[in-house]
Amino acid sequence: MAERKLKVLPGFGLTMGYTLCYLGAIVLLPVLGLLLRVLEVSWVDCWRLATTDRALAAYKLTFGASFVAAAANAVFGTILAWVLVRYHFPMKRFVDALVDFPFALPTAVAGLTLSNLYAANGWLGKFLVPLGIKGAYTPLGVVIALTFVGLPFVVRTLQPVLENLEREVEEAAATLGASRLRTFCSILAPTLLPTIITGFALAFARAIGEYGSVIFIAGNKPYESEIAPLLIVIRLEEYDYTGAMALAVVLLLISFALLITINLLERWASRYEH
Repeated sequence: MAERKLKVLPGFGLTMGYTLCYLGAIVLLPVLGLLLRVLEVSWVDCWRLATTDRALAAYKLTFGASFVAAAANAVFGTILAWVLVRYHFPMKRFVDALVDFPFALPTAVAGLTLSNLYAANGWLGKFLVPLGIKGAYTPLGVVIALTFVGLPFVVRTLQPVLENLEREVEEAAATLGASRLRTFCSILAPTLLPTIITGFALAFARAIGEYGSVIFIAGNKPYESEIAPLLIVIRLEEYDYTGAMALAVVLLLISFALLITINLLERWASRYEH
């Protein structure tokens, strides 16, 4: 007799109905409301509002800083995940817990802390500013804040893959005379690359929508250090709801594109896990 599988939750119909209702109320309805409100405006006006010089400058900073921060996290987050998985050292659990600190810390607190650290009279700024490195109230400050909030996405994405990586393959390669560099390039890199790209995409998507930690350290100068989410808030404060929605739709479409990319990358990565 075939064994009956124990199902803790009720039947498929009830649970699926609850899932669809929950996602519809929390995710689909707000997105649909935004799209319907934007459709009330002509495409010409929507394009004009979404492509002003100030908006283009905000897009450039938002996506440029997000890309740089995600790339930095992809490199250093990979190293950090490797150290946490492969090495044992004092206070390892404390270091591992610090990785999740950006998740627990309110973004406004993170922004205030970073701006105080990198200001001209801050603990780090008083050493960096004389060298010409201005971390506060500049585009560099935006990169610093986005790097801070995006690091956990790369580390936590890589850690399970590294933990399940068979060390016997590396030992076999070393037995056959392969150097550490060749072992990394021929065995580890092809296996880890899809996961690294997935972590990069997650950090990039997170950075695009970041607001709280950025506005305190960026300086928020139009055309220079003003991010797109802040410009949306400014449009709302000016009661320019149409302009705010036009900017929001641009970020929404890009977020959907990133979501599709992340899912494709996860499918690609799953082929290397078996």
